[in-house]
Amino acid sequence: MEVQETRVQTDRVLTIPNILSMARLVGVPLFLWLILRPVFGGPNSDGWALLVLMLSGISDYLDGKLARRWNQISNLGRLLDPAADRLYILSTLVGLTWREILPLWLTAALVARELMLLVMVGILRRHGYPPPQVNFLGKAATFNLMYAFPLLLLSDGSGWLASLAAIFGWAFAGWGTTLYWWAGILYVVQVRRLVKADVVAD
Repeated sequence: MEVQETRVQTDRVLTIPNILSMARLVGVPLFLWLILRPVFGGPNSDGWALLVLMLSGISDYLDGKLARRWNQISNLGRLLDPAADRLYILSTLVGLTWREILPLWLTAALVARELMLLVMVGILRRHGYPPPQVNFLGKAATFNLMYAFPLLLLSDGSGWLASLAAIFGWAFAGWGTTLYWWAGILYVVQVRRLVKADVVAD
């Protein structure tokens, strides 16, 4: 979450927002196991997988809101929140692609964006800068994708509900992927400006 530096409390670790973020991280392997059970001959657990994903979305909203309201923002929380977002997106991509619900090209587009950001983080670290905070556009992209994935999972069935889920799921996936890359490009521009200013200063 993007917040003012004056509100950061670097010495706080065991806060309610951080515990919520940690719980989200614990839910990642559980979600992946639930979504892949049918692939390995187990029963379909899509309902439970959707529940875990829904709880993750709720906790994602709560951890930032509570951190700001209770003045419990920490550097750890700033790392855990985007890490949990990315791990849920990655695990969902793996699960849905493995089950052939998502096409490989969409998965490749989203993974390529993440690899691009990893390169940018490496460049910033070489110049002594921390990773920029998650901005509103990045959060909007994540929310779109977090809506898209459960809908696409729900579309892996039959009937009117599956058809409706496919329509809305692909709409959210399209917007989410576009915003995801837009936020990534802005991130690259920001990194370029910082590095350029650093070079000029030297």
